[in-house]
Amino acid sequence: MTVSRTVLIVSPYFPPSNLACVHRARHLANHLPAAGWTPVVLCVDDRFYEQEPDLLLGSLVSPDLEIVKVPALQARMTRRFGVGDLSLRAWSALSSRAADLLSARRIDAVLITGSPFYPMLMSRWIEPKFGVPVVLDFQDPWVSAWGADQKRLSKAGLSHQLALRLEGPALRKARFVTSVSERQNQELAARHSWLDASRMAALPIGGDSGDLDLLRAMPGIRQNRLDPAMINLSYVGTALPRSRRLFRALLKGLAEVRGRQPALAARLRLHFIGTSNQADGGDTFSILPLAEAEGVADLIVETPQRLAYAEALQLMAGSHGLLLVGSEEAHYTASKIYPALLTKRPYLSLFHHLSSAHALLAAAGGGINLSFPDANGLAGLSPEIAAGLERLALDPAGLGQARQDCLEPFSARVIAGRYGAIFDGLR
Repeated sequence: MTVSRTVLIVSPYFPPSNLACVHRARHLANHLPAAGWTPVVLCVDDRFYEQEPDLLLGSLVSPDLEIVKVPALQARMTRRFGVGDLSLRAWSALSSRAADLLSARRIDAVLITGSPFYPMLMSRWIEPKFGVPVVLDFQDPWVSAWGADQKRLSKAGLSHQLALRLEGPALRKARFVTSVSERQNQELAARHSWLDASRMAALPIGGDSGDLDLLRAMPGIRQNRLDPAMINLSYVGTALPRSRRLFRALLKGLAEVRGRQPALAARLRLHFIGTSNQADGGDTFSILPLAEAEGVADLIVETPQRLAYAEALQLMAGSHGLLLVGSEEAHYTASKIYPALLTKRPYLSLFHHLSSAHALLAAAGGGINLSFPDANGLAGLSPEIAAGLERLALDPAGLGQARQDCLEPFSARVIAGRYGAIFDGLR
């Protein structure tokens, strides 16, 4: 008989949270059983999330999944002392419940995914005390170039200093480490020379075509934000600090379109949705000030509030074309490119030339792929961006569709299979 193997997935946020960090755990929870592993998710009860729940996203989770929820301190209390991080508010409950689960039943592996990152510190005692190997999954860098740029005594600067001190101890006891890109793994290894490269893997978040099946089965989930009289090009996601120059270059390209084709520009509407990454960030505009500086603010619609996942998918699927914008950092690989490609909409992308996102987009086709090696290269891209916007607006069908076979290695099913193989190798 085959002995059932169980993995405990520690993910403080989990659907119905609609934060981007939930999708790793959601995908694995749905697809690991096909790889021979039974997942158990340990998360914080959604009553303690600060965001409105996305019940439709929650419906995408397998009804057979075992979910263990713990309480947390209320944010309205802890924020008085400068603490909002959910994993810190729930630290005691997460740690205690993880220990209880490891004591009471057979668990063969533990996966701790972040952000938030503080639960990764549980790796220090899980295997030494219970003999269960731990895998740490970095969906974003805990130690980042952006953090290093912050004022040392600011809240962000202090968080960066704390990350520098805690990342190593968390990694020391981990049996395996994953992140979303090879570049991110290389940076981890550069900071910790004792890390074994054979115990690391780059595994993107990927996408699940089943998400789009849900949209097709339930049309009109949310009110459409797009103007049917306009050519709607949409960017959906956070406007990251390290993306500011990329957005400026994009808007300079839009200004060039207006200069040489004013009639076309008048028909364009570039939508930037969810730029604040906050459900209540209605007055935190990141793109509009840049557009005003370039004289194209009237062609821009910025909605800072983060959308529910299904609404974001619906908006991308209903747009004439998509804008996929990365970061100045080479390690950056936007998880949103996978659902965007699944919508089969044409796109214009702008990523660092070493980004794994750019490599995938170039291989898949179906859009205009622009890249840059450094700030000087980015500054010179405005003419190409202008030409790309014109082509995306006037001849989207001529761009074809992204090759779905290129996406298969990044499907949630395949990524879960690779995690299953990693867990198998821990025994």
